[in-house]
Amino acid sequence: MKKLSTGKIWLFAVGQFGWSLLSGIISNWLVYFYQPDQTSIDQGQTVFIPQGLVILGIFTVIGAITAFGRIFDAITDPLIASWSDRCQAKAGRRIPFLKWASFPLALSTVLVFWSPITETSWVNAGFLFLMVMVYYLSITAYCTPYNALIPELGHTQQERLNISTVISFTFIAGTAVAYVAPMLWGALIPAFGRIGAIRVTFTGMAVIAFLCMLVPVFSIREKEYVNTVPTEDTAFRSLAATFRNGEFRKFVGSDILYWIAITMFQTGLPFFVTSLLKLPETMTTLYFVGMTALSLIFYVPINKLTVRLGKKKLILFAFAVFSAAYFYTGFLGKMTGISETIQGWILTVAAALPMAVFGILPQAVVADIAQSDAKTSGSNREGMFYAARTFAFKLGQSLSMLLFTAVSTIGTATGAGYRVAAFVAAGFCLLGGIIFAFYNEKRINQVIWEEHS
Repeated sequence: MKKLSTGKIWLFAVGQFGWSLLSGIISNWLVYFYQPDQTSIDQGQTVFIPQGLVILGIFTVIGAITAFGRIFDAITDPLIASWSDRCQAKAGRRIPFLKWASFPLALSTVLVFWSPITETSWVNAGFLFLMVMVYYLSITAYCTPYNALIPELGHTQQERLNISTVISFTFIAGTAVAYVAPMLWGALIPAFGRIGAIRVTFTGMAVIAFLCMLVPVFSIREKEYVNTVPTEDTAFRSLAATFRNGEFRKFVGSDILYWIAITMFQTGLPFFVTSLLKLPETMTTLYFVGMTALSLIFYVPINKLTVRLGKKKLILFAFAVFSAAYFYTGFLGKMTGISETIQGWILTVAAALPMAVFGILPQAVVADIAQSDAKTSGSNREGMFYAARTFAFKLGQSLSMLLFTAVSTIGTATGAGYRVAAFVAAGFCLLGGIIFAFYNEKRINQVIWEEHS
């Protein structure tokens, strides 16, 4: 099998930029758009769906919709993975899924923000629910086969680490571009109004993302680099076999808690800026872009340190730093003697290094586990390993959305709910690090080294 050149790795990574841009739009701005704070309403934001704890007296409408979407997404993950692992198409097991999922993913991302009624209405809530379901089905159909290509295109641990590093760069770049949205729609408001400007901004981003997602489809001939036999296991048997891997269960346990924490943080960041720091929403863009740019500086050192220290030590360090950063977030706007702008920049600097670590290494850890499992079991279930990971952490994200949208309603006038969300995120992150401490990296590496010896 051919080795993936550096140029081809970057072409493959362009696809990650595309879907991460769309994912960033949804994860960063969906709640902000549909459960606006008073600052956004004062600036002309329309309230499209009923607000408050109206479902069972516990959940907000947007919280319930997004949580159900994550659960639906998690359920479809193993199904898509099974179809991909068993696919016998001439173009390969993964590329056909990337090709056909790109357009519905881009279109549904735009339509999520295109409520048919121009005022508060349950019709808007129903339409939003439908579009969110289409979005999650589409992103699963693209991302699960895409991630399964990582251990297949990378034939050694170093090659897989290199691929993970590059796609982490494009993932962060895509997410960062999504955070630029307020600056773009701010410039368009005079021409289109606030709602129109937001929709035009997201539409333009979705077009760019769609074109990017097609780049690996037309630039990489899968079968020139991958020589795997489609599995014959059903989705249930394959998923059950995947979770029988003890080291994978430890990783997934920690990963669930990490994603609960990071989802609460990312969803809350615009509110942390506007409600706690009392800064313009455009500062969200500056902080996240700054965080992204600074994290990129750490990419090369992390790649080199991983070879010397291993993935486990660096991930544990990142868990600790992220926990401290989230805890600090709960005190934003309360620190006398430090301007609100500087408080935001301190958070930006603190989160940059762990952001880089989690951007690169978890994907490589899953690739290592998948390869070692294929060696010991004789079954190529790369797609199912990534689907099982996303199945688990999306359930965690569902809980995160329910938690954030519920606690954020506490003390809305003072922003107390946003502080509670930050402290809860810190606790989940710390617990995730404790669980990952039991991951046996040496055992996984030994199986891989025996294969290549």
